[in-house]
Amino acid sequence: MLADRFTLGDNFHQSFHGGTGANHFMLGTGDAAFWSDGKGNPATPPASLIANPNPASGSVNRYTVDGNFSNCSDVFQPGVKPIVNYLNNLPYAAEPNCKPNHYYMLNNTNPGYLPNGALSGGNNLPPSPVRTIGDALMEKNISWAYYGGAYNDAVALSNAAVAANPSNPNLSAAAVADPAHALGVAYCQICNPFQYATSIMANPATRQAHIKDTADLITAIEKNSLPSVSFGKPDGLLDGHPQSSKVDLFEAYVLNVLSALDNNPELKAETAVFITWDEAGGYWDSGYLQSIDFFGDGPRMPILILSPYSTGGKIYHNYGDHVSLLKFIERNWALQPLTNRSRDNLPNPTYSRNNEYVPTNSPALSDMFDAFDFNKPVTLSYTE
Repeated sequence: MLADRFTLGDNFHQSFHGGTGANHFMLGTGDAAFWSDGKGNPATPPASLIANPNPASGSVNRYTVDGNFSNCSDVFQPGVKPIVNYLNNLPYAAEPNCKPNHYYMLNNTNPGYLPNGALSGGNNLPPSPVRTIGDALMEKNISWAYYGGAYNDAVALSNAAVAANPSNPNLSAAAVADPAHALGVAYCQICNPFQYATSIMANPATRQAHIKDTADLITAIEKNSLPSVSFGKPDGLLDGHPQSSKVDLFEAYVLNVLSALDNNPELKAETAVFITWDEAGGYWDSGYLQSIDFFGDGPRMPILILSPYSTGGKIYHNYGDHVSLLKFIERNWALQPLTNRSRDNLPNPTYSRNNEYVPTNSPALSDMFDAFDFNKPVTLSYTE
């Protein structure tokens, strides 16, 4: 129904040929995470975490090491050379974008911080120095927040877990001991790109100001105190993931947010809502995939663009991925790209008249502004 009345993107992609954590990290930073010493310097992860995608002996479909990190600057590392050769043979200039001696996160690895800001330890990604969109917004005094489903319960479990075992806190064990906050295990730690960042998690005041719960999102809409930039992520029971949820439960989460906006027409009139997913689940995709660097792009997923300026049941074809949302934020609030290597430096796509799907100036990513018509606003209820 929303697609019939607003705008649906059919050329929007996951940023990363990897899982949830890597794609969410790219959403927050325009970049890939890397293993460090916890103080910002690159380091080598334990050998058991370094990927070796060569087939295991006696197997054709099992990795030698199903690890989550790769030093993709070194073509002699397992699995690196074929990808670099492929990038080098593209008809446009695509760089691996891998710094020397950096082991980049390819797949799901928990952040180095727990939801309450305590260090998580173990084989989790050490505290990350990678600059986030949150840092850029704070520098310009632009309000923002990340709203994670069940975050408040996850903080309560983190506090209990640290108290029970400071060197090896276990949220699952804390949930067994504290059923009142057991929902906290459904909070998605790898989905919060800001939970990886030292600049946000290590400062209690910063963390408390910007990392919040879904309940706080609804309250902010109701009280007309919604930050300029807001990220909403449902918990594992409502996110539509087939392992733990259902699609109609995710729809209910979205409906809850949109209904709150409908009840605040003044706020809704100046709010753009982007609804998307983290990755496509590994299914084959017949659409065009633009190779940008060592990490992606990956297959398409839907994106819905809802605002009074994106009505009419339009289909938006311009090429984008998660970093397009960063580019939208940066253009709307006159921010610079996050770093000199982040994907938000890429230009907006140009394309030929007979093919709107394939950029002619690759690598390129849309900032989504051309999905809106700011000359003809139309006010419609999201939930009618």
